[in-house]
Amino acid sequence: MTSRQNKTVIESQSLCVQIKGISVLKDLNFKVGKGEIYALLGGNGAGKSTTLKTLLGFNKPKSGLAIIDGESVGDALVSVRKKTAYLPENASLYPHLTAKENIEYFLSLADIKKSNDEIESAFKLVGLQSDSWDRQLLTYSKGMRQKTAIALAVLREAPIFLLDEPTSGLDPVAIDEFNQLVTELASAGATILMVTHDVYGACQVADRIGLLRRGELVGEFEAPDEGRIDTELVHAAFAQRQPNE
Repeated sequence: MTSRQNKTVIESQSLCVQIKGISVLKDLNFKVGKGEIYALLGGNGAGKSTTLKTLLGFNKPKSGLAIIDGESVGDALVSVRKKTAYLPENASLYPHLTAKENIEYFLSLADIKKSNDEIESAFKLVGLQSDSWDRQLLTYSKGMRQKTAIALAVLREAPIFLLDEPTSGLDPVAIDEFNQLVTELASAGATILMVTHDVYGACQVADRIGLLRRGELVGEFEAPDEGRIDTELVHAAFAQRQPNE
């Protein structure tokens, strides 16, 4: 697990967001340091996806600030989005194109030029098998599509990852591969904020977990220097009960 003493890269400062007059985020405060994996854990309607969308500038806060790499999202939206990779629950890639064709197309939209060797190196980094690089994505599993999307983020050299339910629908092997991948990215200096309702998965991979309930952060859990966050402790808080109850 990484040190929590690094520079703050993602920050929610007293963030309040209303959607159609309903308060979805209420005075939300948390920080994510460089090279850290932070999991925002909560059930349906807790405000997880709203938090990500606010950090991406899609929601305007009623009050408070969303800050990415020292810049207010509302004041520096273009700059913030250039350094941020957002992975939705279902990656928005073209099924009729191959992995390479998808990568080349989306890089061209961002006016980024990468060689074939650089693209293949990114595929190797994320663990996408070479026999699938030139296959259409309609033949891919969800895990393979996610790897392609992460390879794209790596090639964009985005240092910040916002992940929305990244392991939803994945089988256990794919989840282990995903956890290993994000751990390696964090070790290389990437900052990762993931939102999830998967208690076990969050405890397996996160340096810290923030428990979100009805738009409020009601608790935080930190991994020890050697080891992982206690799953039973987090599950008890998630279920609003005490351990061994």
